Amino acid sequence: MSAHEVWPVRTERLQVRPMTAADIDVMWEWRRLPDVNRWLGLAPDTIEAFRERYLDPDRLAAMHLIELVAADGGATAIGDVMIRIGDGWAQLEVADQAKGVEAELGWVLDPAHAGQGYATEAIRAVIDTCFGPLGLRRVHAGCFADNEPSWRLMERLGMRREEFSRKTALHRSGEWLDGLNYGILAEEWAAI
Repeated sequence: MSAHEVWPVRTERLQVRPMTAADIDVMWEWRRLPDVNRWLGLAPDTIEAFRERYLDPDRLAAMHLIELVAADGGATAIGDVMIRIGDGWAQLEVADQAKGVEAELGWVLDPAHAGQGYATEAIRAVIDTCFGPLGLRRVHAGCFADNEPSWRLMERLGMRREEFSRKTALHRSGEWLDGLNYGILAEEWAAI
């Protein structure tokens, strides 16, 4: 099954679907908030710069919108998730077998919808999709160590802390911050 055929993914309350250019302005509404963009690797300070960055076809292709689905079938955007499918490391003789076998995830939830389990529900569905229809072998994600809601979500989902790095990430504040990286394998996910 191709990556395009699995979307949208639905849960009890949500759907996760590929983002379109028309969704960029709504994504800006939560990504521009200081409590959100302080954790982002890229935080353009104008809507124009934001549009330019996310209209890049490769970046847009990795982005998915998290929507809260109402009883009448209407949907409200409440967050986004990046799903970047990539290659695993391999020695040259077996490199073809390592192509497109893992995904890096990143997510943002509108703070107005925090504390209701939406992020856990959405990312669980995304990981299910990565290991199910997409047939990947590994999923990983990283965050600043100070971004406690993000690493707590990874732990809640059963992801394993693979790295704690000391002052390896220069924050736009000028401070070097600690980082965390988490991962989970398909066989580990199946056992949860």
